[in-house]
Amino acid sequence: MIKLKGIIFDLDGTLVTSSLDFSLIRQQINCPEQLDVLVFVDTLTCVKTKAHANNVIAWHEQQDALSAQALPGMTDLFDALEKAQLPSAIVTRNSQSASALKVSNNRIPIQLVLTREDYPPKPAPDALLAIASLWQLEPQSILYVGDYLYDIQAAFNAGMQSCFINHGRESAYQAQADLVITHLDELTALLNSLENN
Repeated sequence: MIKLKGIIFDLDGTLVTSSLDFSLIRQQINCPEQLDVLVFVDTLTCVKTKAHANNVIAWHEQQDALSAQALPGMTDLFDALEKAQLPSAIVTRNSQSASALKVSNNRIPIQLVLTREDYPPKPAPDALLAIASLWQLEPQSILYVGDYLYDIQAAFNAGMQSCFINHGRESAYQAQADLVITHLDELTALLNSLENN
């Protein structure tokens, strides 16, 4: 692994739990099963239909934000990050309001949170590259941590290292990631080992 100078995290399924039911959302907005929800909404031309779809998604995200819990090991991970003096940020496909609620309710000590309202959603690399530019770091010295294919793709598109957290459930695409972990504790151990080297 190239020397690590910063870490960016996905939010849902990476730092906090999420119970978003994408099948139900697709059903309620008439989105075909094989299509990405956000891509589908972006293609809608009827203003009223698009507004309805966005409202449905926002409602589900808000409900999810109210019940989201920090994943085991999150607190220790941020202690290790602070000790290692590495900058951290969040890039999520979530809305700003739902993300802010999750960050606040779970006391996530990250100030820099970019959502789909700030930059094109993942797997587009724009948000990741904006953070690299803000930190004045080469993208390859930053690790992006996530739990879905889009996270691996976004890291690749930005020229960053990728870390995939699978929560003990192997996925067909995890081999595309530079690093695969089952628990946040493994990332904490990695940071502690960097600190000791």
